[in-house]
Amino acid sequence: MITAAYITYPEIDPVLLEFGAFKVHWYGVAYVVGFIAAALIFRMLNKRWKVGLTDDDIILALLYCIIGVLLGGRLGYVLAYGGRVYIDSPAKIFAIWDGGMSFHGALVGIVIAGILIGKRFKVPFLRLADMAAVGTPVGLFFGRLANFVNGELWGRQTDVPWAAVVEGYPPRHPSQLYEALLEGVVLLVVLLLLARKKRADGFMFGIFMIGYGLFRFAVEFVREPDAQLGLILGPFTMGQALSVPLVLLGGWFVWRAMRAERDGS
Repeated sequence: MITAAYITYPEIDPVLLEFGAFKVHWYGVAYVVGFIAAALIFRMLNKRWKVGLTDDDIILALLYCIIGVLLGGRLGYVLAYGGRVYIDSPAKIFAIWDGGMSFHGALVGIVIAGILIGKRFKVPFLRLADMAAVGTPVGLFFGRLANFVNGELWGRQTDVPWAAVVEGYPPRHPSQLYEALLEGVVLLVVLLLLARKKRADGFMFGIFMIGYGLFRFAVEFVREPDAQLGLILGPFTMGQALSVPLVLLGGWFVWRAMRAERDGS
């Protein structure tokens, strides 16, 4: 029986504005706000760390990153989580406003974009990655809120007092909000504090990967596995399987950066 202590899920229309056939989705707004905020943080660090990029350079870098995130995120989701739905209906691959973006795929896309940007502006890739890493949690925060609005990526059934209730369904963990808090707010605060001084290239990028990977791995225990995949590798999900190498790689970047600082290189 549902008690009054539970949180009633607000019925929010995924469409913010509608002009005839043209629709503005909350999901799209979340991406726009996230990209703008990340670009502003990138610009701040460019000045603080004396990287030397112009505002025009940053705008071009932002365009590269947008393309990398959208292509990588969508293709990553289709390949890792899509199941047969995209084989049966290929046109759905392009319906990103309905959700279905993979962070791990987006990370690959933005890494490729960063390598291209670094070559174009003759700036080390890891320096750019450090700057981008600090702003990325803002996008994750708004993205998870958009998942909540869309009513997707729900947590598993629970009886905790803060469980969210959707009419006709049992109470569930609001796992989207857990991730918004951890991957967005907590990780952003940690990175901003560490970014007060310039560190060896790759340090911030590594901290970001460790933080995201650990938070994602933890929340996956209370997040409903993707219906088309279920649990894999025993009690673990695809999200957890993809997060383990992320944490390990992040640890290697941090170790590498700390060794460089110690050796004075």
